[in-house]
Order: sequence, then C-alpha cells, then structure tokens
Amino acid sequence: MKQRVGLITLGAADLGRARRFYEALGWRTGAGPDDDVVFFQAGDMIVALWDRARLAEDSCVEDGGGWGGITLSLNLGSPEEVDTVTEEARAAGATIGREPAETFWGGYSALFLRPRRPSLGGRPQPALDDRRGGRRTARLKWTTPGAPTST
Repeated sequence: MKQRVGLITLGAADLGRARRFYEALGWRTGAGPDDDVVFFQAGDMIVALWDRARLAEDSCVEDGGGWGGITLSLNLGSPEEVDTVTEEARAAGATIGREPAETFWGGYSALFLRPRRPSLGGRPQPALDDRRGGRRTARLKWTTPGAPTST
C-alpha cells in the first residue's frame, strides 16, 4: 500500500456549523450551500466534512462514542489496486465490511476493518477525479471503529 494520505474526512454532528468554522478560518470550498459533503483543497490533500452518522454507516462502524469520526483516504489508480490492497488487508487479519465491487455512482469500492482498530476501505471519489485529469481513481480509508465489545 502506498504510504500517503490524499483525503481526510471529518464526521460532523452539525455540518453547517462545521463548514462555517472552516470558512471563518479562511478555507474555501466549491460546495453548494445544500451539498451533503463539503470539500476543501489543502495543498496536495483534500479535507472533507460529512455528516458523522453517515460517515459511520459508510465506514461500517457503530458510533457509540468511542469512534473518532475521522477517515484517512488514499487514492488509488484502478479497481485492481483496490482488489490487491483488500486482499493484503484480509491476509493481515482485516474484517471485510464490503467486498470490492462496482458502485451505484459508477466507481469501484471495498471497505475493511483492521482488527480491533481502524477500518480501511477502497472506493473511487468521482467528485475529486475531475480535478485530477478525469482519472477514475479509488481510495482507501482508515477510520477508528467504536470501542470493542467483549464477547
């Protein structure tokens, strides 16, 4: 897996308030006022704000207060790379939340949880692809799941 971060997504309990905060700091976005995700270009990276509950659901975690509400993403160049990294994660002991597959938005996605801690997922980010020469990329994301439960 490439050792870099391309996108950080912050789960916000109040998306409008979080957006206003970053804009008050001078950050600029092209997102519309009613968009459900807000992207900020931050050098070579992108910082996104998204509804915390939707981020948790998308990340295959339960937000019982122990989850950090943050994902780190790595853009990849092809579905084959997503497949490869998913298999590497499986071999390392990850739980696969979603097997690699085509998505309803025309991309390719997988999601996996690292044992007892962060989750990783690979999926394309079409809204970002247009800014990167129209390439159809995929991303890996890390997130911290809720506190482990004992069995």
